[in-house]
Amino acid sequence: MYNGRFSPLTGLRRLRPLTVILLALAMAAVFMGGGSVANASSAQPAKAAASSLPCDIYAAGGTPCIAAHATTRALFAAYDGPLYQVQRASDHAYRDVGVLTAGGYADASAQTSFCASTSCTITKIYDQTARHNDLPISWGGFWKGPGPNGADIGADAAALPVTAGGHQVFGVKVTPGTGYRIDHADGAPTGSEPEGIYMVTSSNYTNQWCCFDYGSGENTHTDTGDATMNAIYWGNACWFGNCVGSGPWVEADLENGMFHTGSGSNKDPSNQGVHDPFVSAWEKNNGTSNFTLKYGDATSGGLTTTYSGGLPNGYSPMKTDSSLLLGTGGDNSVSGQGEFFEGAITAGYPSDATENAVQTSITEAAYDGGSTSPGGATALRNSAANRCLDVPNLSQTNGTQTELWDCNSGTNQQWTPTSAKELRVYGTKCLDDDDNGTANGTRAIIWDCNGGTNQQWDLNSDGTITNVRSGLCLDASNSGTANGTLVQLWQCTGGGNQKWTRG
Repeated sequence: MYNGRFSPLTGLRRLRPLTVILLALAMAAVFMGGGSVANASSAQPAKAAASSLPCDIYAAGGTPCIAAHATTRALFAAYDGPLYQVQRASDHAYRDVGVLTAGGYADASAQTSFCASTSCTITKIYDQTARHNDLPISWGGFWKGPGPNGADIGADAAALPVTAGGHQVFGVKVTPGTGYRIDHADGAPTGSEPEGIYMVTSSNYTNQWCCFDYGSGENTHTDTGDATMNAIYWGNACWFGNCVGSGPWVEADLENGMFHTGSGSNKDPSNQGVHDPFVSAWEKNNGTSNFTLKYGDATSGGLTTTYSGGLPNGYSPMKTDSSLLLGTGGDNSVSGQGEFFEGAITAGYPSDATENAVQTSITEAAYDGGSTSPGGATALRNSAANRCLDVPNLSQTNGTQTELWDCNSGTNQQWTPTSAKELRVYGTKCLDDDDNGTANGTRAIIWDCNGGTNQQWDLNSDGTITNVRSGLCLDASNSGTANGTLVQLWQCTGGGNQKWTRG
């Protein structure tokens, strides 16, 4: 699949000089050693350094990334460019969000400060390779999106806060109608050329509709026939009927069907569905005789192969087109929903050994914090006390002051961040800055959700939670650590009594 347009030395959008030299030597060894992309399934990947990230590993295995998208972290060890772009609702200004350090995690504080007191939309997800296959909001297609002139819409930038490596980051929450796409992507596998794809997603927010996809689709955004797209579908669809379990599953969207197997349906009693907060989903297709589906827990362990075998009848050879998409189907089907944290698309058919090494890199990213989707509420644990933010005695009375208590998974300790920056408990009550207070010692209470800025909170990358109206930090009073310690608002000090983790 190496076609002369892509140099191993330009695989990153931005490289540091020493890393360029080291990467050049490593890639030269791969290509001079006969590890051609065309037969990469039998190539032995180079042993990756501990600091290698997914696209470094793919390159060492002879199947380089032609696109690398993430809002949470770099996918190359040397990458220090932008991850995604947000647009502010108040004045329509734009801001790029990059990484804290080269090869590191997203600088989420850039988003939270830029979007303070308003809302932001993710308008672009940058490609970390030198090909610049960035994903802007899709212009629509055969199926119209809810945006202007039938375009899709961007995701709420604050809708999916999680942590990675202990850092606050944000994923992409794809609600129906959300979609991103680039047509005629540079270097994308086409026709029957082999292709590999992975993404990190979640079981917490899925449905059975078409299509929460990541991969390749048609440049026309219409259905141009069987085998004209090759993408991971993640959800509960049972397109051909008679499936075992209720999902969600990793499936291949090859156009005109989401395929569990070459025959269509999943009939494997061991494949009832995947139910992890963070899931790595995998699909690879050699274009003529095989496609393979895998999944893994994105926080630990290895990969499970659910299918590896022949293409469906009428799908060999593949006729894949070069549009890259996230969140919609090849014809812009807009009814799917899901969560996206990172993913990459490769030229060539990655070896199992390469994919296993990439899975290890994913688990080392240390995703945590669950989802902000329905059913994704989590505890807020005070770092100093190791106790949870609690509504005393399961009270649902307006004005009840919150406290610290032993974590017990009770409904009075389950807080759901929303796209409106609320922290909801019981579904209808919000964490509230009492009486719009701005003074140290203002009580942190619950109250009926009303949209006020005193009920809006920023979950910051340093673990603090600040009230949008007052700017004060959520604080365990007097640095208390005992059960019953009252929670209040106080000037931010950086103390452990003002640091919180989710989960």
